[in-house]
Amino acid sequence: MNEHLEPHGGNIYRLMEECNFSTDSIIDFSASINPLGVPESVKEKINENIRHLCHYPDPYVKQLTLELAGRHNIYPNYIMCGNGSTELIYLIARAIKPERVLITAPAFSEYENACSISLKSEVISQKLKPEDNFDISIDEFIDGMKKISYSFNSMAFTSKAFTSMAFLCNPNNPTGRLIKKSEVLRIADAAKQLKCYLVVDEAFIDFAPQESVAYEVQKNPYLIVLRSMTKFYALSGLRIGYGVFPCDVIEILKKHKEPWTVNSAAQIAGLTALNDDEYINQTFELMKNEKKALENGFKLLGISYVPSFANFYLIRHGNAKEIISGLRNRGILVRDCSNFKGLDSSYMRVAVKSNKDNMRLLKEMSDLL
Repeated sequence: MNEHLEPHGGNIYRLMEECNFSTDSIIDFSASINPLGVPESVKEKINENIRHLCHYPDPYVKQLTLELAGRHNIYPNYIMCGNGSTELIYLIARAIKPERVLITAPAFSEYENACSISLKSEVISQKLKPEDNFDISIDEFIDGMKKISYSFNSMAFTSKAFTSMAFLCNPNNPTGRLIKKSEVLRIADAAKQLKCYLVVDEAFIDFAPQESVAYEVQKNPYLIVLRSMTKFYALSGLRIGYGVFPCDVIEILKKHKEPWTVNSAAQIAGLTALNDDEYINQTFELMKNEKKALENGFKLLGISYVPSFANFYLIRHGNAKEIISGLRNRGILVRDCSNFKGLDSSYMRVAVKSNKDNMRLLKEMSDLL
C-alpha cells in the first residue's frame, strides 16, 4: 500500500507537515469541491451572525429544513439534516441494523465501514466492469437485492426474510457515472417489493439535478435519499448535509441521533447557499468549460478517463503510483484510488478545478510522463 494513501481525499494537513508546504501552495485535486470556494453570500451572512454563536444551534434545523422541503415539494417531516451526509450514513446503519447489505464496487467506502465495523453486517459487493465504464446493470443490481433479502431453504420449502439494505451512489463516487432517474425508480420499486431499504446517495446530484429521486421518497417506505451541501457549495469544513426519509424511518433515526450535530454557522451557510442563484449559474458555466479542457488534456497525454457527470474524473495510467508521488512532491494532491474495492493501483481521481489549476495539473503530469 502507498505510504501516503488516505481513506479519503482532502488531507492537505499531512502534506503540510511532511513536506513543509503552506496551505496556499498546495493544490488539492483529491477532494471534489467546487473551485469557486465558499459563496461570498455565505461569508457575509456568517459574519453578520457571528454574535449569535454564543447560543446553541437550533436542534431541529427548522429554517433550513423548511427551505429544503419547499424545494423538493415534500413535507418537512420527511427531512433530517446532519453533520454532512456521512453522519447520516452511519446513523442509518446504526438505527436500522441491516443484516445484509449490497454495495457496488467501486463506491464510497463509508457505506461498508458504517455497516460492517460495529454492526457486523454481511456485506455483498457487486463488481462494476471497467469495460462498461463502470456503469451499473439495473437487472443485476435488482438480482443482488433479491439475494440479500431472503435465504431459501429448499429442503423445507421455506424462506427467511432478512433486514436488508442496498446503497446506490448517483452519480457514483469515484467513477462519476450517472443512472437515469427512471432506472433508479425501477430499482426503488423492486426494493419496495422486496422490503429492502434502498439508500440513494445523491452527494453529487447537484451537477445533474433533473435526475434526483428525492421527491419519490414520500411514495416509497423503503427509499432513502441522501444529499450533501459540501461538494457543490464548497462547505466541507462546515459539514452540512441532509436526508429525505420515510416518516417511520425518521422516527427510528431520532432515537439514535446525537443532538446539535448541525452547528449554527452550517445552518446559516446552507440556507444562504441554496438561494445564491448567481453562484449556482457560475458553477455550471465553469464546469462546462473546465471539464472540456481536462478531457482534451487527458487525451493529449494518453491518459484514459471515465466520462463523468460530476465534478471529478476517474483516470487511469500504468505509472499512476509514480505520477501520484511526483505530483505530491510538487504540492499537488490527487486521489490514489487503489484502496477502492474493484480498482487497482493504476487508478486516480482528480477534481475539476479552476482553469489555472487544471492547466498546472496537466503540465506537471506531462513533465512526469
